[in-house]
Amino acid sequence: MGKFAWEGTTKSGQSMKGQMEAPNEGAVQAQLRRQGISPGKIKEAGKGFNMEINIPGFEPKVTTKEIVIFTRQFATMIDAGLPLVQCLDILSKQQENKTFKTILLRVKEDVESGSTFADALKKHPKAFDSLYVNLVAAGEIGGILDTILNRLAAYIEKALKLRKQVKSAMTYPTTIIGIAILVIAVILVFVIPQFQSMFESFGQQLPLPTRIVIALSDFIQSYILVIIGGLFVLIKILQFIYSKPKGQLFFDALFLKLPVMGPLVRKVAVAKFTRTLGTMISSGVPILDGLDIVAKTAGNKIVENAIYKVAQSISEGKTIAEPLEQSGVFPSMVCQMIAVGEQSGSIDTMLNKVADFYDDEVDDAVGNLTAMMEPLLMLFLGVTVGGLVIAMYLPIFSLAGAVG
Repeated sequence: MGKFAWEGTTKSGQSMKGQMEAPNEGAVQAQLRRQGISPGKIKEAGKGFNMEINIPGFEPKVTTKEIVIFTRQFATMIDAGLPLVQCLDILSKQQENKTFKTILLRVKEDVESGSTFADALKKHPKAFDSLYVNLVAAGEIGGILDTILNRLAAYIEKALKLRKQVKSAMTYPTTIIGIAILVIAVILVFVIPQFQSMFESFGQQLPLPTRIVIALSDFIQSYILVIIGGLFVLIKILQFIYSKPKGQLFFDALFLKLPVMGPLVRKVAVAKFTRTLGTMISSGVPILDGLDIVAKTAGNKIVENAIYKVAQSISEGKTIAEPLEQSGVFPSMVCQMIAVGEQSGSIDTMLNKVADFYDDEVDDAVGNLTAMMEPLLMLFLGVTVGGLVIAMYLPIFSLAGAVG
């Protein structure tokens, strides 16, 4: 028996690939056709030493992109009429991530043992969160698992895009500021002492900016270990405070009030809330269960508390829009659209429309933030690095003027 790498397409045109053990290429082609896959390229996998070492605690993580690909392929195979266990068997064999491969094999074993697909997924929360599990459960109950999986894949893709937008907005300024701090540290620790020894031979009082920079350099050289230790302790203290409910509530409220980042954080929270709840309601998940899951995945304590108030309002027979309006987190336009959706009986459609609108709003906010940060960062670099350079050359300019 040899191992063969194959590529093929399903009846719906979905491209697939994987590996299969078989005596020859003909056997691989026959097996693929039985699975409803039209074979394309087939070649024997290369032989060699397996140098992969799995160290406990260092296994590869299951990425969001891998979850999306799995969900799309799984939905296509279910729609083509393949049995659930056979789908899991095929997808586990073609999975290159060893951690994800192991998870899929265990899910397959649980399903073969009589467990539902949702219950089998629930045992692996690091790969499949509560949102994923609840939507799959709703799909199994309603007999529309392929539709739910396609909807779930679309939701994950949009959530991933939203996360990347926020990450890109933070990466640029953080990188520039980090490089600037590193350059300043190198100048203060290694460059300034060279100038200082030269200035001592001048025999005259140095300008005030130069003396300040030299004093700062001496301080950093003398207490650099204390400064590093103090920063480490400060980070740990902030992490400890944020781990407490009151501390998390304080910082999350602060993030929403920041002059530049606050509006972006608010728009991301609205987009995430409306997209997640809209997807769950349209998939048949009970609204109270959906709100509980959305609250746990909100990522902001203020938003989480507002969502729990919504759940309490619904359990008392009231509306969704009223407690959202009272929270102060959600704009009045969002609350009014949700109220209209409640009155017309199309709350899921209205939530998805709001999510689409705020996805565009996040796009604009990220673009505006990047455009605003560029001149501010240039100003920061000019004042800090340029100020250090000018302070070091002031004595030289003074000496040249005196000689002239």
